[in-house]
Amino acid sequence: MYSLVQPVSHTLEIRKSRFLACVEPCTDRAAAQVRVNELRAQHPGCAHVCWALLAGGHSAAVDDGEPSGTAGRPMLDVLRHQQLDGVLATVVRYFGGVKLGAGGLVRAYTDAVAQALLQAEKIEHIPAQTLNCELAYAHEGVARNLIAELGGELLTVSHGQAVCLHLRLPTTAVDALQEQLLSITRGELGWEVAAPSAD
Repeated sequence: MYSLVQPVSHTLEIRKSRFLACVEPCTDRAAAQVRVNELRAQHPGCAHVCWALLAGGHSAAVDDGEPSGTAGRPMLDVLRHQQLDGVLATVVRYFGGVKLGAGGLVRAYTDAVAQALLQAEKIEHIPAQTLNCELAYAHEGVARNLIAELGGELLTVSHGQAVCLHLRLPTTAVDALQEQLLSITRGELGWEVAAPSAD
């Protein structure tokens, strides 16, 4: 699976309709909804803001008023075909007064996203998990070293009765970290998987 280094865009004009496509990194559905709302605000005169999302096992295909299955689904198919994850595809359509028909719409939305992706710089997508773990102060140093060795990233650390570590770790390393920390702390470990993360 792959994700994108940065957003890519392409503008397609078909029979006076303009299709402004953008494909960008995106972590989850909430982030996608924020981005779609931004596009609506930036393009108040547009007819549709259609979008497709593939992120951490979650997918979405939204036609936004276009005939069912003519926009979101074809866009999602392009993302799947390119083996992408952690990405959002959006197409802002300005209607030019000429109806394109269902087949024409499917082609337009497919082409707009595919053309944008021709410029994309892809990176290998490594699924990650966000975790919270709580342990005694005596084990903080060892825990930090283990997290770094396993390719993890500490997001926040808080100190109270115990040390609380909020971190992101490649999904493949989660079990190894839990086993090692349970061993070091002799089972005195608070452990919570927060959520799958798409980046």
